[in-house]
Parts: sequence; C-alpha cells; structure tokens
Amino acid sequence: MSVVAPARIAFADGTIFRGRSVGATGTIGGEAVFNTGMTGYQEVLSDPSYRGQIVTMTYPEIGNYGVTPEDMESDRAQAAGFVMRQCCDVPSSFRSRESLPDFLRRSGIIAIDDVDTRAITRKLRVSGAMNAVLSTETMSDQELLAKAKAQPSMAGLDLASEVGTRSVYEWNEASSAATFGSVIGGEPLPRAAHIVAIDFGIKRNILRLLKSCGFKVTVVPANQSAEAILALKPDGLFLSNGPGDPAAVTTGIATVKALIKTDVPLFGICLGHQILSLAYGASTYKLKFGHRGVNHPIKRLSDGSVEIASHNHGFAVDPKSLPSGVHMSHINLNDNTCAGIAHDTKPQFSVQYHPEAGPGPADPLYLFSQFRDSIRQRMR
Repeated sequence: MSVVAPARIAFADGTIFRGRSVGATGTIGGEAVFNTGMTGYQEVLSDPSYRGQIVTMTYPEIGNYGVTPEDMESDRAQAAGFVMRQCCDVPSSFRSRESLPDFLRRSGIIAIDDVDTRAITRKLRVSGAMNAVLSTETMSDQELLAKAKAQPSMAGLDLASEVGTRSVYEWNEASSAATFGSVIGGEPLPRAAHIVAIDFGIKRNILRLLKSCGFKVTVVPANQSAEAILALKPDGLFLSNGPGDPAAVTTGIATVKALIKTDVPLFGICLGHQILSLAYGASTYKLKFGHRGVNHPIKRLSDGSVEIASHNHGFAVDPKSLPSGVHMSHINLNDNTCAGIAHDTKPQFSVQYHPEAGPGPADPLYLFSQFRDSIRQRMR
C-alpha cells in the first residue's frame, strides 16, 4: 500500500486545512479562489487567466475523466495550486491519456484533496478572495501562516506579461466542425480577413474559433506597439483574456488607446474587455470573490435575452465610469456587474465573460459572428 503524503493549505486569516497531497511536492503561494464548474478542470488548470491563483473546485469529485492533450488551453498548466474534495486516481474515459494526479505531478502543480471544499468556498464568499499557501513540506503552522500573510495582493500585479507570447506567430488550427466550428456560419467574407490578436494570456479555443471564422490570425505579444500592430494591416483586432489586475497592464492600455482611434473592428474578451474600458477612460475594481464557473447568467441589454456563459475574472468595469459614446451592452444577473460594453458608433465591443467556452456552454458564440459581420461591413 502506498504511503499517503500529507498536505496543508493555510489562509491569511489564520485558518489551516489539512489533507492529502495529490500533486507535486513543495510550497506555493497565491490568491485563493473557487470555481463552480462540474467539469473542465483541465481547461481551468491550463487557462493563463488562473496564473498566480490557488483554485478550489466546488464539485466534490474531480479527475474522473482524466486528462487529454486536446483539452489544454495553453502549452502548460498555469494555476499556482489546486484544491479538491476528492481527486480521482483512476479515470474512466476513452479520451483519457493520463490521470489527474499524474498530470499535476508532471506539471509541477501542488495539489491537495480530502479537505472540506464547501467550508473553503463559504470562507471565500464571506471574507472575499484571500491569499493562501499550499504546502507538502515540513514546517510549523506558524511558518506556513506567515508565508500566507506575506503573499502579495493580486491588486496591482501585471501578470499578463508573464503568460503571453514573446514573439509574433500565425495560428492555423480551427475548431472541430463537430463541436464549435460548425456553429459559426453565415455569409462568407469577400476575401480572407487578417486578425491581429494581442496576447495577454490567450486561450487556445479563442484562437481556434477565430480561425473557424475564416480569418488569418496573427498573434502578437502584449507589449507590441500600436504602430507595429497597424503595420500588419489588420482587418480586425482582438484583445485576449489574461490574469492579474487590468489597471497594471499600462503598456497594453496605452497601445489600445492608440488602436481605438482607428476604425478597425475590435473585439475583447475578459482582461481584453477591461483593458478596452480603461483605454476609453473608464475604471475597474476588484470583486469580492470574483466570478469563476461555467453557468453564469448574462442579460443582453439590446433585446433582453439571457445567455449562460463561462466566467473567470476577479476584476470588473465600473459602468458609471464609461465615457459618453460607450454603453454597457451586457449585465451579469447574479450581481448586476458590467458584463459587456460597446462603442455607440465604431465597431468596437467587448465582454467580461468567455464566449469561447472551453469549458462551458455555446450560448455566446454569436459574438464571433458579430465580430466577423463588423469586419465584412468594413471590407465592402
């Protein structure tokens, strides 16, 4: 019988949970958050937007369908740590290539299970997202708590520069027609349109869906200048998701300020939505415990329809700070926070949630068609 190695997660408020180590060994700190998705743990772990965060999954069993390379949202695991009620050691799925514990160990992700994830979730909902330290190492509880209290706040952190590409490249993989690709129909473009995507921590399924729209997709680093981007002669601009405090991404904000002076259609998602808002002159603020899950209701204000969408963000745009000429287009029905904005006259819009799913429902895929339609209008 294998020996069960212990692990602990210590929160900055002095609480310690003890459980079983099911990942790599060591000690890691970060912001403790929770995700309400019943599935999609591999996409969560590999989403660059989770950089610097220790993620608690609220669903009681995680890992039952294993891990497969096709479900990676980036080239590696990104989360700082992982917390579960029960981690499945023996998965059952024809798609599985390895177990979740094996993936966590191979990826260097420290993880713990056999803890009360409901208690952790209630703690974070009541007290708000807080710093924590996850460890398998031998040290006193006092040392562990001191490390948790010493962790830097997520507010003010520019993590986008850590996770994005360092060089310009072209993306050529489209979504499978059996899944998302077939959803993006409509009139074909008169010619191949060139999209330049600024990578603040972009997810692969966003790139696949942009390719499925029929675009040529060029990905550029987060620090690429507006002049260099416009020199690529884009027919459309895309601002990606990513981690950290949007207000700290000062170079990206300055770049987008220059880009929005043009009439090139622009679409932003999550961090890209926040950066676009900041470029307009609006402000952002940190949410108490954020929105993370695959089942959040969003109301489209133009017609009152409701869509269910995937979310992963800890900051939001203050709609009262939006300037004249820019309006709120979507609202989160859980807490009435701003879930989307659009320019009144220019083809520039963004949403706070994740229309590409990965994981999640396909309700908001129309936004990719909307982006393509705005490009078609400009190409005529």
